[in-house]
Amino acid sequence: MTTSTYSTGSLVTARGRDWVVLPQSADDMLVLRPLGGADDDIAAVFPAFEDVRHAEFEAPVPSDLGDAQAAGLLRSALRIGFRAGAGPFRSLAGIAVEPRAYQLVPLLMALRQKTVRLLISDDVGIGKTVEAGLIASELLAQGEASGLAVLCSPALAEQWQEELRGKFGIDAELVLASTVSRLERGLDLGQSLFDKYPNVIVSTDFIKSTRHRDDFVRHCPDLVIVDEAHTCVAADENTSTLNQLRYELLKRVAADVGRHLLLVTATPHSGKESAFRNLLGLVKPELAEASFDSRAGRELLAQHFVQRKRADVREYLTKEDGLGDDRLAEKTAFPSDRFFKDETYKLSPEYRALLDDAIAYAGERVEAAGAQGKREARIAWWSAIALLRSLVSSPRAAAQTLRTRSAAATATTAAEADKLSAHVTQDSTENDTMEGQDVAPGAETGLMSEPGALLAELADRAEALEGPAGDLKLKALVRHLKALVADGYNPIVFCRYIPTAEYVAAHLEGKLGKKTVVKSVTGTLSPQQRIGRIEELATEAGDDPAARRVLIATDCLSEGVNLQHYFDAVVHYDLAWNPTRHDQREGRVDRYGQKRDEVRVITLYGNDNGIDGKVLEVLIKKHRQIRKDLGISVSVPDEMSSGVTDAIVEWLLMRGQRPEQEGLFGLDALETLDTRAAQLEADWNSAAERETTSRSKFAQRAIHPEEVAREVAAIRDTLGDAGEIHSFVRHSLHALGAVQREVNDGTGDFTSDVSGTPAGLRDALASVVGGDAVERGRPVPFRTTSAVARGESALVRTDPVVGALAGHVLNTALDAEADGPRPARRCGVVTTTAVTVRTTLLLVRYRFHLTLPSRSGEKQLVAEDARLVAFEGAPKNALWLPQQTALDVARAEAAENTDPHFGERTMTRILAQLGSTKAHLEEYGEKLAAELLDAHRRVRTASGEIIRGLRVSVQKPADILGAYVYLPYGPDGTTAPAMTMTTGESA
Repeated sequence: MTTSTYSTGSLVTARGRDWVVLPQSADDMLVLRPLGGADDDIAAVFPAFEDVRHAEFEAPVPSDLGDAQAAGLLRSALRIGFRAGAGPFRSLAGIAVEPRAYQLVPLLMALRQKTVRLLISDDVGIGKTVEAGLIASELLAQGEASGLAVLCSPALAEQWQEELRGKFGIDAELVLASTVSRLERGLDLGQSLFDKYPNVIVSTDFIKSTRHRDDFVRHCPDLVIVDEAHTCVAADENTSTLNQLRYELLKRVAADVGRHLLLVTATPHSGKESAFRNLLGLVKPELAEASFDSRAGRELLAQHFVQRKRADVREYLTKEDGLGDDRLAEKTAFPSDRFFKDETYKLSPEYRALLDDAIAYAGERVEAAGAQGKREARIAWWSAIALLRSLVSSPRAAAQTLRTRSAAATATTAAEADKLSAHVTQDSTENDTMEGQDVAPGAETGLMSEPGALLAELADRAEALEGPAGDLKLKALVRHLKALVADGYNPIVFCRYIPTAEYVAAHLEGKLGKKTVVKSVTGTLSPQQRIGRIEELATEAGDDPAARRVLIATDCLSEGVNLQHYFDAVVHYDLAWNPTRHDQREGRVDRYGQKRDEVRVITLYGNDNGIDGKVLEVLIKKHRQIRKDLGISVSVPDEMSSGVTDAIVEWLLMRGQRPEQEGLFGLDALETLDTRAAQLEADWNSAAERETTSRSKFAQRAIHPEEVAREVAAIRDTLGDAGEIHSFVRHSLHALGAVQREVNDGTGDFTSDVSGTPAGLRDALASVVGGDAVERGRPVPFRTTSAVARGESALVRTDPVVGALAGHVLNTALDAEADGPRPARRCGVVTTTAVTVRTTLLLVRYRFHLTLPSRSGEKQLVAEDARLVAFEGAPKNALWLPQQTALDVARAEAAENTDPHFGERTMTRILAQLGSTKAHLEEYGEKLAAELLDAHRRVRTASGEIIRGLRVSVQKPADILGAYVYLPYGPDGTTAPAMTMTTGESA
């Protein structure tokens, strides 16, 4: 037997199953993919040592009859099972997420570039991870990249791993401080772990160290994604050491001009132009110096920078592109807006007296330190700010601050004191996590240099105020949380300090009703423990519609973590002094996949503590107003924000002094505050105007919806819509013995206990949802949204659970001797009012040969597709029907049961003549190949890819997987003989 007889695309039988021969096959070795399988299942077979035979797809047999539902289930199972898509986007058939049209824009931008260099800066919650994942999966599927590295915070590493594996089928190894020793033990002598593991998710702070940095740079994969990229650039000499080290690492990674680089951040411009320029310089060095006021500069920027705000994508109506197809309109799953409510509280008399005494003491120490030197003045200054912030946070944070020292006490210069203590006032958004910043700051040396009796007394007084009686802020929180819970919300309460979060959680226990579960997450927990705590909270709340969950968190959860599945409201218990931090907190729940149409935001502030009111008025409310007016968020200019908060504290400290006494910096404190607030507002308005103008320059305008809308529609037509998937899962599970329960929240969600289904299905599901969960009968939640939490399944064709179910249904349908229930069948005879003449529906599988030219040479691919075709009358005299009519017939419902014997005779007669349909099926296959060729040309034209040499052809013959006959229902309630007879046939 010679292997030359096995042509590309033909079928062979080996190892007990049917395979498709792939182009990589050689004379002595066949490269095979299972029929209907994925590229991950490819195998090499040696005909000289194994039994390999030509195969032909067997025709249906008349006895394998099913009803209309069985026919639909077979078609859906087949479409769901396809992973080798024939369309122009190679990866979309193998991913477990249904991308929105706007999320394909960065992908088209990437395909325009020989080496992909993009800064993806879409707004919080729009789906930057999905956009980066789409690009990565497409580059890997096309062979343009052979490996992937994601650089991110260790707190987000597992989330990235889950997103890549669950949504894109990319298995990536975690390279963290906690895993590297285990990984290195498995290496061969001289081997780098970045050679052993092609796909990795790496802690940015771990890999920047001298020991690991050089190895990473030498063996870095050819595709790198950097999450929260704004934390990896240096603005000036005052930039933190962490940012400097990260920046040096990325400069070395970006220096390889052949490496694909995706930078991802929602805040590319934090108000420092130099930092923004350095970020762009990593993408393309020319951008660091380009003038964006010139046309050339804008065009260059548009090639590498995509930035859309929520207003740009809230409702992406592609039907406006002139295609005239309402199916292209898509409603993006975002809440319609945030409902803001600012709630005040007043200090109790005892708390008021404590704060006044602390302010007086701090003011005296600041004045005294000013006479000792600049370093001492700055240390005392930061000490005062730390003390005041902790006092307005909670009694527990205040007590801890009064009893401990702050980091700035180690400063040797004023500049170093400023640098060490910047986080005290600025709520910095330039760090990739808030690690360590939720620890309550202690009093500085400047305050502790005197005998500690007064401070100890103040600490004792603070501790005595714990609880709603002495802490009216806590009492107000309980009241507002009760209202949120009563309205059906599940809120997150954000605090600044660990002691405050723990204190609040402890005092909320039992205060919000028996069915409300309260837990806290702070920086004392590892990133893995934080996720575990959140999932534990969700599990304890359970599926009871009356149950509620409340999470008390510090800002260790304010960046990057997806919490929209469990929570739908945010309470700012402590004000951040940088409005961007508020945006990030709210963005944890106000993001793609949030089920609530309205996310509630409550901001608690003290109207008599002298700090909150000014911060809210000058910073927070101004930020909100800009967002409301422009539909976008504009970062507060850092230097001006710092000046304003300095002035607020100075005004507070000095207001008790004599009116003629000057403030710390030689200016009247109140006048300084007014002046700096006015200057901030002017600078902020100027930044907002620049942002408004710049939106017309960036890449969201460089690619138009019409360039992707037709391809989005084609992908959806091929993959099946949400209604089809929902129906398939429900009917298949019911036929296989699963127990289903409605969630009853109006979404269409449901749960399914699969413990009673056939063993083959349970085995398939065990690898996806866990064997224990399957055997113990833990219900699998099915959600109508593609944005699901861990342990849930999305009702989309590429969800792992849906895929396992489809595989089982398809395999049992094709194996007439399979044990157990078979929900889908290859034949059926249906009596229905939907037809007036006998109509036959065929489910046909086509295989296509694609020749794809690229800069590195031609690529040969084999892909599959399934279509429905229908004809009236006998096969030899068939009247072929339009595609839409075939789809309508497939949805027809039976008017009555068809006699099995009559049905088998009818089916026998039709199947005997199916050979007459061969010419039409081949002609239709040629038409599909031409349509595919046009689709590839459109996408390649949009992305600037090579078109010359592009070819698509169809493999012959096509496979007929199913044949279904629909008989008209007569006026007397029977099948009308005259209506079923065609061209001399008998009924």
